Amino acid sequence: MNSPSDDRVHPDGCSLRMVDADRVDAVREAMPDEHDVAELADVFGLLSDPGRLRLLVALLEGEMCVCDIAAACGQSESSVSHALRLLRAHRVVHVRRAGRMAYYRLADGHVRLLLDVALTHVGHTTALHPERR
Repeated sequence: MNSPSDDRVHPDGCSLRMVDADRVDAVREAMPDEHDVAELADVFGLLSDPGRLRLLVALLEGEMCVCDIAAACGQSESSVSHALRLLRAHRVVHVRRAGRMAYYRLADGHVRLLLDVALTHVGHTTALHPERR
């Protein structure tokens, strides 16, 4: 942190401390409430797990049963079932039951759009983590 007498500016800081009150008010007005922000953080937390993300990418191809998802993703049916329960609890996927079978699909077009945009973004950017290459 810069001391008051320090003329250097942190690279992520402002060179001139001045607040645009109108802009700050507009952003505060548009900000979702705390509950919605917490739910959004939970969803992004779920999406941060590579295994769960693989399941969702598989579901971009359409509705699938647990055994097909497990086979497509190279995971156990048990781990897939657990992940799908979490995703369903957060309204990311829906389930349709047919007898003893359960078929999962993405919850809605918003989830599909989020995944499509994220995949496109990753394909158009350079990784900042060279160790992951």
